[in-house]
Amino acid sequence: MRDPRYDVLFEPMRIGPVTAKNRFYQVPHCNGGGYRDPSAAAAMRGSKAEGGWGVIFTEQCEMHHTSEITPFIELRLWEDKDIPLLRRMSEAMKSHGALAGIQLAYSGVNGPNLYTREVPLAVSAQPIRTFTNDPVQARALDKSDIRDLRRWFVNAAKRSKAAGFDLICLYGAHGFGIFQHFLSRVTNHRSDEYGGPLENRARFAREVVADIRDAVGDTMGLTLRVSLDETIGDLGFSNAEVREFVEMNRNLPDLWDLAHGTWEDCSGPSRFKEEAAQQALVQGIHALTDRPIVGVGRFTSPDVMARMITSGTLDFIGCARPSIADPFLPRKIDEGRIDDIRECIGCNICVSGDMTMSISRCTQNPTFMEEWRKGWHPERMNPKGGSQSVLVVGAGPAGLEATRALAERGYDVVLAEAGTALGGRVARERHLPGLSAWGRVADYRAYQIRQKSNVEIYFDSRLDADSVLEFGFEHVCLATGATWRRDGVARQHVVPFEIDAAMPLFTPDDLMSGAAPSGHVVIYDDDHYYMGGVLAELLVQKGCTVTLITPAAYVSEWTLNTLEQHEIHRRLAGMGVAIELNRGVTAIGVGHVQSNCTFTDQRRETPCDAVVMVASRVETNEVYRDLTARQAEWADAGIKTVQIIGDANAPGPIAWAVYAGHRYARELDGEDIGDALPFRREITELAAG
Repeated sequence: MRDPRYDVLFEPMRIGPVTAKNRFYQVPHCNGGGYRDPSAAAAMRGSKAEGGWGVIFTEQCEMHHTSEITPFIELRLWEDKDIPLLRRMSEAMKSHGALAGIQLAYSGVNGPNLYTREVPLAVSAQPIRTFTNDPVQARALDKSDIRDLRRWFVNAAKRSKAAGFDLICLYGAHGFGIFQHFLSRVTNHRSDEYGGPLENRARFAREVVADIRDAVGDTMGLTLRVSLDETIGDLGFSNAEVREFVEMNRNLPDLWDLAHGTWEDCSGPSRFKEEAAQQALVQGIHALTDRPIVGVGRFTSPDVMARMITSGTLDFIGCARPSIADPFLPRKIDEGRIDDIRECIGCNICVSGDMTMSISRCTQNPTFMEEWRKGWHPERMNPKGGSQSVLVVGAGPAGLEATRALAERGYDVVLAEAGTALGGRVARERHLPGLSAWGRVADYRAYQIRQKSNVEIYFDSRLDADSVLEFGFEHVCLATGATWRRDGVARQHVVPFEIDAAMPLFTPDDLMSGAAPSGHVVIYDDDHYYMGGVLAELLVQKGCTVTLITPAAYVSEWTLNTLEQHEIHRRLAGMGVAIELNRGVTAIGVGHVQSNCTFTDQRRETPCDAVVMVASRVETNEVYRDLTARQAEWADAGIKTVQIIGDANAPGPIAWAVYAGHRYARELDGEDIGDALPFRREITELAAG
């Protein structure tokens, strides 16, 4: 059933003393669970094992209490009592023949130690480099500290072996790991045998690898994750120096794990990074070593994956985000089901879980991190309940996912869409600059639905309460979406503010429908996610002069959580967009807007020809309200339930809508659980006394 072009992806590959069953390699990635939700994280990795991955890694695991990154929630391996938690993960990862890997991290200059209160230790004395600029400095490791650190890595390796892992990844990439800190002149200012020339800066990596190989190397494969380029010029660990380091130490680890310089570079969103974006940086490194190498690049196409292998660029296909979007990606390629792959859209909502210290989500895969908590399988739905028919109103992301999942369970589903296309907001937003990959949310679901004989789709079907009551469906799911407000109500203004009706004013819906302001346009962004920045880019492309005003301290502030805020600001500034931060809009008059400083309320006028209002959204819930007002008529119409989901219930990111649709489908005809929690959680064990 497998296309022979992809046979190369399923060849076994050795990594030191162990062998991976194929070339699909889930590189370490965070999930927002860590030590707080270990069973959820274990089940998530277990689903990838079932999905056919040959190598599966944990997220970064803090290997000693003197270096931790609170408030971020990662794994910990500080003492023997951490072993059972990690063993649960390794067992899940190995349950279908995958190799289980653990990433050991010592964060050094990135570890503020806010929980342990230990003085941070770094290669050189420096201020702690964190996302939040913590006012803490690290002291430099002395020779005794380095000996201790080497011993701590050995202890962690032995515990990793006891926990059942087959592979160890030593973390030295993204600026987060102590190995990169030794290698980079940005963080290594030493003048002893560990500083200066590259051979000296590589000494610590050589020593630790030798130490661990002596301790566990006959049974565990050792990998070293290094950055391909810190992208900060000659001062940093450049791509040229990376190549020199690999050639100088060609057989140091059992596998080279090659990532980009910063996390933002390595996991850049699809808006700014294409598939295989790191190929130029990794090209040719294979010739410098006798060991296999793995690289990443948001690989979603089997053709690109096979080319990376057959061209000699990579030995393993490294995936984090694609393995989240579809844990069964390898199996689907193996079974010839390419069209069934849920391709990653590169939105980085998964990253936002780690950045907000919460359970991660995925726009494409609503079961991500719910495998244990809710018992959701990424490929299998629960059996159908006692009902038979469901009407889904609205074919946006929530309605499409509800329809797909309900049909999978075996219900007869009618999908009624007021427009002429599937996708709702996704069908419009995919045409905005940089968001074309987001269309995969609709494309995947549309394809799956069209394979189902128990789904009927009706376009140009704007339904009202009378129509719904006439149809006689047992269940009605309203996924009617939301629209952008024109009155400015969002965060700065909780009630409408002064807007002169004579001033040309547009919402994101207007622009996505083809409206075209001209001249100097002010965008007032009180939404703070991607929309304001994307529309600024769109208007510049259409020839407008653009000023973006936002009460936030950053353009598209929430995108700090999706690793794209800096790139958004850089791109808009490069396009000539005037950016005014920490300013709100207090009034819109003819030919101008009045803005105010969010700190002092000092006001000024900005002349303009039009305004784009990116405020909040209002739910399209009229049919739901009408139906609930007529609940007494439901029984005669054969209706058992009416439920509103997605943006029509409470507007949010696309991932929230997809999750809402999936949850509706999972829970239909389910038992009434009353006030019980709808998910499982783990409680910290109380210590004695």
